[in-house]
Amino acid sequence: MGKDSKPKESGGKGKGKQAASGSDENASKGKGKGGKGGDGLGTCTYVKARHILCEKQSKINEAYKKLQDGWLGNGDKVPPAEFAKIAQEYSECPSGKKGGDLGWFPRGKMAGPFQDVAFGTPVGATSAPFKSTHGYHIILSEGRKN
Repeated sequence: MGKDSKPKESGGKGKGKQAASGSDENASKGKGKGGKGGDGLGTCTYVKARHILCEKQSKINEAYKKLQDGWLGNGDKVPPAEFAKIAQEYSECPSGKKGGDLGWFPRGKMAGPFQDVAFGTPVGATSAPFKSTHGYHIILSEGRKN
């Protein structure tokens, strides 16, 4: 009774379709609005993003505080041009000279936590600082497409 009914009651999306759609781990975390309707969290093939990369956690926290003081603390979205200025000031990645612009990149190009956060952040939103093998990052999601 319980084993057969659980997947059907939970909507049948998410876990049941993982094998068919490849590495689609974030699809089960979304709100079921994948595709053209919502942000498409976990369902898109490409993401356009900017980022700030710092070796030290204290430096990324300083950059994030600037974002919080200017926009995030008020519940506002960070304008890409303003994120770019902070990326130019703080980022230690070569992309920092271009305002942290990474352009469009496909699922599978970026490693581990970076990909997870990039594909899991709604368009227009800024991630909280997180750690990867390269250092500490903040991501601004600018677009999604298939």
